[in-house]
Amino acid sequence: MQLEELKIHTANLTDQKLFYTEILRLEIIAESGNAVSFKVGKSVLKFEYRDAATPYHFAITIPANKEKEALSWLKERVDILKNDSNSIQEFKNWNAKAIYFYDADQNIVEFIARNNLKNDADEVFDQNLLLELSEIGLPTTNIKKEFELLNKITNMEVYDGNFERFCAIGTENGLIICIDKNLKNWFPTQDKAYSSDFSLLAKVERATFRIEYKNEVLKAERI
Repeated sequence: MQLEELKIHTANLTDQKLFYTEILRLEIIAESGNAVSFKVGKSVLKFEYRDAATPYHFAITIPANKEKEALSWLKERVDILKNDSNSIQEFKNWNAKAIYFYDADQNIVEFIARNNLKNDADEVFDQNLLLELSEIGLPTTNIKKEFELLNKITNMEVYDGNFERFCAIGTENGLIICIDKNLKNWFPTQDKAYSSDFSLLAKVERATFRIEYKNEVLKAERI
């Protein structure tokens, strides 16, 4: 699965615009009075204003050999969210390493280097090596129900996990991270996981789907 465009909400549109342009140096590709869209490699990240917005977790893929350079680059710009004393988190069963930080909304943003993708780069790390959006968190109270809907409409499969606490649905290029919000908080901070509304355009094989999560109801349709 590829995450082509992710729309999330913010109550601080001006602050988020400044963060993503001045701190992460992302390019604005569309802007209106209540929304702004950024280019994130092959993906688009859109923030839309809402006066009551709750935090999200999402991830951005970086080249598999660049986690140390990415850490140095981020340390000049943000505070790193650590687990114990570790700034880089290793996920051996995913053959991946990740770095976490907050944006201006206290969204937990993750840079993840996935060795299985074999996407090493020679260039010095900067914002141009943010390859694509690759995860969006979906806190719920019924992981199995969310999976069955996605599987029925899009043919997505479980990548890792189960229906109890944590289930990653999709592929290494793009995952919907379902957690039971009554049993699990967000890693690595243990922040409360909110069922924040989002809209996603995703490509599964050769088909494109619109996936929406609104008021804790998940919908998906082929477009």
